[in-house]
Amino acid sequence: MLVRDAMSSVVLTIGPAHTLRQAATLMSARRVGAAVVLDPEGTGIGILTERDVLNSLGLGQDPDSERAHAHTTTDVVFATPSWTLEDAAHAMTHGGFRHLIVLERGEPVGIVSVRDIIRCWVPLRRQAAQHTPA
Repeated sequence: MLVRDAMSSVVLTIGPAHTLRQAATLMSARRVGAAVVLDPEGTGIGILTERDVLNSLGLGQDPDSERAHAHTTTDVVFATPSWTLEDAAHAMTHGGFRHLIVLERGEPVGIVSVRDIIRCWVPLRRQAAQHTPA
């Protein structure tokens, strides 16, 4: 199974000047755990995750004044739609993260998460178990 089969193609995109509260509100409303941060005049494409927001709050920072750019991961591992889910899972495990931005022709076309991979693998594992002789 490929990343294109599992990824969410509805990508929440924010700018670097969004506050963490704005980002959290948008992520909550869309029920996603990450937002793509587009900064064409700065770092390019980055990712802001729920963990980034949580870490900031844990440090006592003000979500109304903290900006996304200060908490964005810019050293991002990108996937392509043609990666296998095994490739994506390996990259996530090796890098210690739960989301990959999916790029095609240099543009974000989706995000694949650990949850997306599990959602695809569980039915396949069940199906395989049903067809395995006892």
